Amino acid sequence: MSQVHAPPQGFLRRWIFSTDHKVIGLQYYFLALFSAIIGMVLSAAMRFHLVYPDAKVRLFGWLWPDGAPGGQMTPELYLSLMTMHGTLMVFFVLTAAPQSGFGNYFIPLQISAPDMVFPRLNMLSFWVTFLALVTLLAAFFVPGGAPLGGWTAYPPLSAIGEVAGPGQGLGMDLWILSIALFSIASLMGSINFLTTLADLRAPGLGLFDLPLTCWGWLVTALISLFAFAVLLPAGILLLLDRNIGTSFFVPSNLLVNDRLLDHKGGSPLLFQHLFWFFGHPEVYIAILPGMGVISTVLSTFARKPVFGRMAMIYALLAIGFLGFLVWGHHMFISGMSPYSSIAFSLITLAVGVPSAIKTFNWIGTLWGGQLRFTTAMLFALGFVSLFVSGGITGIFLGQPAIDLYMHDTYFVVGHFHLIMGVAAVFALFAATFYWFPKMFGRMLSEPLGKAHFYITFLGVYAIFVPMHLAGIVGNPRRYPDFKEFEFLASLMPMHKFITHAAFTTAAAQLIFLFNLFYSMRRGVPAPQNPWEASTREWN
Repeated sequence: MSQVHAPPQGFLRRWIFSTDHKVIGLQYYFLALFSAIIGMVLSAAMRFHLVYPDAKVRLFGWLWPDGAPGGQMTPELYLSLMTMHGTLMVFFVLTAAPQSGFGNYFIPLQISAPDMVFPRLNMLSFWVTFLALVTLLAAFFVPGGAPLGGWTAYPPLSAIGEVAGPGQGLGMDLWILSIALFSIASLMGSINFLTTLADLRAPGLGLFDLPLTCWGWLVTALISLFAFAVLLPAGILLLLDRNIGTSFFVPSNLLVNDRLLDHKGGSPLLFQHLFWFFGHPEVYIAILPGMGVISTVLSTFARKPVFGRMAMIYALLAIGFLGFLVWGHHMFISGMSPYSSIAFSLITLAVGVPSAIKTFNWIGTLWGGQLRFTTAMLFALGFVSLFVSGGITGIFLGQPAIDLYMHDTYFVVGHFHLIMGVAAVFALFAATFYWFPKMFGRMLSEPLGKAHFYITFLGVYAIFVPMHLAGIVGNPRRYPDFKEFEFLASLMPMHKFITHAAFTTAAAQLIFLFNLFYSMRRGVPAPQNPWEASTREWN
């Protein structure tokens, strides 16, 4: 199937409505970068409020006149910022950038294909994603404001509309519509990825000859195809409950704000099952592309082939398969049968086996290698460190008896930020420094890159390790104001430390942004293969 098409004419067809996989990859990358900046600003506002809950910030009052009257943030605004922060980072950063951004750009180059199989579908998937982002951000500007049900949007709170209070009106509808659009775009992208890798490989390039980066994108596309196909109807059913009066997720005899709702026989737990059947594979959608990138970067800068390459491929496949069987470990406190809890717990521990194989093989790749500590290599090593640290804490949460205590505490916040959020972001930084010469023909500054790495690496541990400790002593998550609870007073110094570490780490990202945009125009011209890498995109 040939995908040779005429070069686009004019600015709009070349850079805006482009069917070129490279341009579309860059569009996804910069959309994710914009989303990450917005998400980081929201998290900084939340951290500031947690440690200075009585502060009156004029900017808050200007941005959210109803949510911060007089500049003082209300609990409802805090919860809406938490919802939007989580949604932006999970969907529009951790899903869009590693898979749709770098995957679109480099899959055709690594398999010697002229483009993706369906260039127009590729363009459409990006613009649907862009529309999803605009729809999500529009929730800030409608009456009632952005939703406050968290990025998981659990019913019945999310399913009963404005009777539940601020943030549950039109803003919630826009949130659900945004996720539905994102799901459609992801399904289109997955079909394109799978068909391209199956149909457009160079002659003689077998499936098991593909680079580990392509295997990461391949398994992620398979996961996306099944996971988003479940999330999409869940969102549609939630919209129906909110706007047409159906009762898929709203139980009978529900009393809210002294009002008896006219719903019959729905199940809030049904939505949790549907959401987490998507939600746990989503963890691997975010991190499997990064695993492929890290394998390539470690191999390149150790001057060695990847240790146990076939084991790495089978481990990726095993993680993708087992990821669909463990969704119930997010629901241990929902009242499920203890026998179901045991089954989900055992399978959860089983996922650790292929993850451990990958970690062992990364160490084996480094062992005896001629290591070159470039910035890309440092971020790859940082990824391994964060993946191991976050994975170890996951073992505790995989035990039902421990999770009953830990589930609604900061222990979970620290865990999923390390294993899913920050580890995946480190993979994105590694990919950016590794492939920047290929994408822009120039080199990023190594001194600036290393300064950015060291501050960020130390900063994320300073943020999220104390959160584990706060969770162990019972610090609840999702609380907007700790001063009202005497048992949390002793933890305020720790939270101030976390907040200052977060501000320092956020400031360090300005180094990266300067390095990125300055080097795009004025960076040192790059050699054709500056890293002496062996994959096809450099030839």
